Amino acid sequence: MNRVVINLEALQHNIRVIDGWMKAHNATWTLVTKVLCGHADTLHALQTIGVRSMADSRLANLQMIERIVPDFESWYLRLPHMPAIDRVVELADVSLNTEIETIDALNEAAKKRDLIHRVVIMIELGDLREGILPGTLVDFYKHAFNLSNIEVLGVGANLGCLSGAVPTIDQLMQLVLYRELLELKFERKLPMISGGSSSVLPILLDGRMPKQVNHFRIGEAAFLGTDLINGGTMSGLRSDAFTLETEVVEIKEKGLVPLAETTTMTPFQTMDQEEFEPGARGYRALVTMGQLDTDMTGLRPLNSNYVVAGASSDVSVINVGNNPEGLRIGDTIKFRPSYGALVRLMLGPYVEKVVTPPIDSYRKDFNQDMEVEVPPVVPVEDEETQDLKQERVEAKDE
Repeated sequence: MNRVVINLEALQHNIRVIDGWMKAHNATWTLVTKVLCGHADTLHALQTIGVRSMADSRLANLQMIERIVPDFESWYLRLPHMPAIDRVVELADVSLNTEIETIDALNEAAKKRDLIHRVVIMIELGDLREGILPGTLVDFYKHAFNLSNIEVLGVGANLGCLSGAVPTIDQLMQLVLYRELLELKFERKLPMISGGSSSVLPILLDGRMPKQVNHFRIGEAAFLGTDLINGGTMSGLRSDAFTLETEVVEIKEKGLVPLAETTTMTPFQTMDQEEFEPGARGYRALVTMGQLDTDMTGLRPLNSNYVVAGASSDVSVINVGNNPEGLRIGDTIKFRPSYGALVRLMLGPYVEKVVTPPIDSYRKDFNQDMEVEVPPVVPVEDEETQDLKQERVEAKDE
């Protein structure tokens, strides 16, 4: 049986450590949950831990979170598209934006619901994904500030998610200067600079983060402990919150070099191959996990002597050397997934997902002294708005 095992104690540890980093910087943060793909037991655990500000890029996932954690603050990370505007306003307290037409539509949808929708305006700083160009900043804000049902929380940027652009102090200081420009120009305070994702954490820990950058959107570091800049695991975090377990369905000693001419006819990209001398032999284990299930290049065997030799749609081959552990049919080979591999595993219907300890036991035995307060970032909603959200949750459950 193949399954993803989610270690709730490791996840709780990482969230607690990151929350400590944020408090030391006098910053707030929002947990990016999109890698969970709406996994209910893990969301229940986040509620127990004390996370109340969560962000996702899928509206269906925000809806699932709302059913489980009705008092949470919701952030929509993907730029809103026109057919979904009403749903964005319905499900998200805050959205990230770069287009005037979109913000106008959000304003009209919010007006119909008699509520205020908050936005963070994203600025292009070099990763070449979303972001308005700095030269259009003043005119853009002049328009957004005058909308009746839109509240501009501040400025933000995305770094490292598309081009792999390494965040720099200069880029973060640009955000600070842009906010100062807008505050001086319009004589209005912008409370937030949302400085980025897990990729900026090394700058924060080095003590080089500008103090004006006061909000972060953190996902990968919390779930996998990854140091996106230096590689490996960040100091103080755990990398064992998610483990993939796969079942061995064949184990045989075979040649390690194909005996026939090879081509590029395979439907998936060929994985990096170890170099073997002609005639070399070794044990090869087959597991029922393939490219249909995940990005096999993003899996690292826990046994450092094992190497993923290749993968088709449904089966992968693991070189296990001379099989010193005596692997047999039905045994398990474990892997640590990368972020890209994990999100596909969590999304796919073919791989079981289990939490440990079981969620009921975790909630029952949870030590309240270990609760982490990750509160809403924006001001608390009035009682009427909270009642409307609760009514919406109850209506969907009926």
